[in-house]
Amino acid sequence: MALVVVETTTAAPEAPDVFIPPPVVVTTPCDPWPRPYYLEDGLRKVHPYHYTYNTYCKERWRGRELLDIFATEFRDRPVEYYVRDFPPSLPSFGTDALQKDAIECGKVVVNGQAVPSINSVVKNGDVISHTLHRHEPPVTAQPIGIVHEDNDMIVISKPAGVPVHPAGRYNYNSIVEIMRAERGYQWNPLPCNRLDRLTSGVMFIGKHAKAAEKLSVQIQERNVKKEYIARVIGEFPEGDIVCDQPIMQISPKLGLNRARASGKDARTIFRRLAYYPSQRPTKEETPVEDTRTEKEKLRDSHRPWKSKSGFSIVRCLPLTGRTHQLRVHLQFLGHPIANDPIYCNQRVFGPSLASGDASSSADEDIISRLSKMGKSEFAEAMAYHDEMMEEYNKKKAEKMTGEVCEVCRTPLYSDPGAHELGIYLHAKRYACADGKWAFETGLPEWALPPKGWEGPMDVEGKEDLEGLAERVEGLGVDGKGALKDVKVVGGEDGHVEPAKALWVMPG
Repeated sequence: MALVVVETTTAAPEAPDVFIPPPVVVTTPCDPWPRPYYLEDGLRKVHPYHYTYNTYCKERWRGRELLDIFATEFRDRPVEYYVRDFPPSLPSFGTDALQKDAIECGKVVVNGQAVPSINSVVKNGDVISHTLHRHEPPVTAQPIGIVHEDNDMIVISKPAGVPVHPAGRYNYNSIVEIMRAERGYQWNPLPCNRLDRLTSGVMFIGKHAKAAEKLSVQIQERNVKKEYIARVIGEFPEGDIVCDQPIMQISPKLGLNRARASGKDARTIFRRLAYYPSQRPTKEETPVEDTRTEKEKLRDSHRPWKSKSGFSIVRCLPLTGRTHQLRVHLQFLGHPIANDPIYCNQRVFGPSLASGDASSSADEDIISRLSKMGKSEFAEAMAYHDEMMEEYNKKKAEKMTGEVCEVCRTPLYSDPGAHELGIYLHAKRYACADGKWAFETGLPEWALPPKGWEGPMDVEGKEDLEGLAERVEGLGVDGKGALKDVKVVGGEDGHVEPAKALWVMPG
């Protein structure tokens, strides 16, 4: 038997997996502790500090130049910050003749490395880091009230004007960071419900993840009843008002929402708590003489808000949880929150303040006007009286001072006025649907009777209104069924009909 020699070949060893490290992320140069707070003129302020923002390249940034991204996506700083001595005569910044500053000085880096040019192109996977001298806006110095505390949860009364989480221009001036500063660096507060920055009231802060998750699930599944208090323009109707108008976000960038038949289902119950006319009560009921000229009467006939004198305190029970739901529904009913800088602003929504308007015909104009406005407006003056413009200019909101920071040359703002720190909307009460717990605060100062007036000092009949909420929820979002002594406003046609015949619940 012949032997055959077979040549064997050894397979090349497989190349080991090469570990590709992730992009280098620049960390914050400093995290000052204790936090650099100081109190001044009723405000909580933060000394400026250096901070590094880190962000991965977004899909829409791929293939774009670095300066183009910063100039168009991050609008808190002008192009001059990134390109020093920017000539105002130049139509664009796409020229090598410009002197570079923030980018080529290393304040802006990609993957932890300085970039050779402001024209460097960003690609997928890049991490952009921007170290800057951060200036936070001040917030109210009013302390965070403690409503209840146990081993699992802290129930607080959030002051108006303070954001819950660090976001945008706010970092240390947020509920989370203020509470951390009060209780220790390692303590991690876990908010369970969300309130807008301008809104005050009841909030739940979990002490550990299990407790926070349990309550968050309850709120998401609508097993928690909520009641808010609002101060609105004019004389709000008596009785129980149910607004069924759907809500749609028409500008995610501006956070603007409107009543729209094609929006998401939204339902709110309103009940007037008190009404305070503009005229103080007198012993003798005598009609007030109209001293306006014919020209003034004609002028006021085109200003619907002129006929809505005084203000009302309204109880609000949201049965759904849409963004800005109470603000949008009150605007739709013709009684917006009196100092709402958006939904009670004539310069944004026109003379009618969008009362009963669920159409989309004016959306583009509204978005354009709002985007062109300044940082904030004194809504009450803008909505009611042109003759208040002089007073409005004296009390203007936070604005440029003409001064710059000595460290980073950032333009400095003036302190915000008291009218800018919040709106007349307060989360007064949260209660478990099965009655196991309930927490509430008193009425905020702006909801109490004005000097010389008599009125409610707190809310009564909570159970009655909650019972009504349960009956309304039983109707379903299609409006089938009925309610006795309840005015239903909204519906598919979007018209307000407060004089409409009342429904009667079957059985």
